Amino acid sequence: MADMKTTIKSVCIDLFFKKGYFATSISDIAKGSGIQKASIYYHYASKEDLLFHILKSTMDDLTATLKHGLATAQGIEQRMRAAVRSHVCFHLERQKENFIANAELRGLTPEHYRSIVKKRDEYESVFQDLIRRGMNERVFADVDVKILSYAILTLCTAGATWYNSNGRLTVGEIADIYENFIISGLKQGRIEHTAGR
Repeated sequence: MADMKTTIKSVCIDLFFKKGYFATSISDIAKGSGIQKASIYYHYASKEDLLFHILKSTMDDLTATLKHGLATAQGIEQRMRAAVRSHVCFHLERQKENFIANAELRGLTPEHYRSIVKKRDEYESVFQDLIRRGMNERVFADVDVKILSYAILTLCTAGATWYNSNGRLTVGEIADIYENFIISGLKQGRIEHTAGR
């Protein structure tokens, strides 16, 4: 029973990644799962319910991965490095789910949408707290915490759209590049205000 639920979810991840949520039908999901259309509703209330379960589990796993990465990191620079690395690696290693999470949010009901956005806000707040602490300790430059947190997360999330597991760099090597680039920017970044603005 649980195995079929997992199978359906796995099939959906592949289909939503390849075809998109709206272009995927219940018939497609049933065919891929090797069951009748009606059998899907025994496990999930609707196609939207399936999307919600994918997005929720992805967000929960992302948050757990971040907490695990931060658990042993000491000092603000190492904690930010751990956070960036955790985010990048998760998005490359779980590429399909993360692509769906960022491309198909509009497919959710208002209630489910609010639930996922709340989880995202809580996740973003961890990065904002790290940036703020780094500023207070004068390790990072004085910046707009909220905007910079969005910039960092958007940059790190983008890997899910272009990553190729057969490419020339490993996940770890890509994470190194992101990590060093972001830390360098946080330490040295200064906003130059153009005269007259």
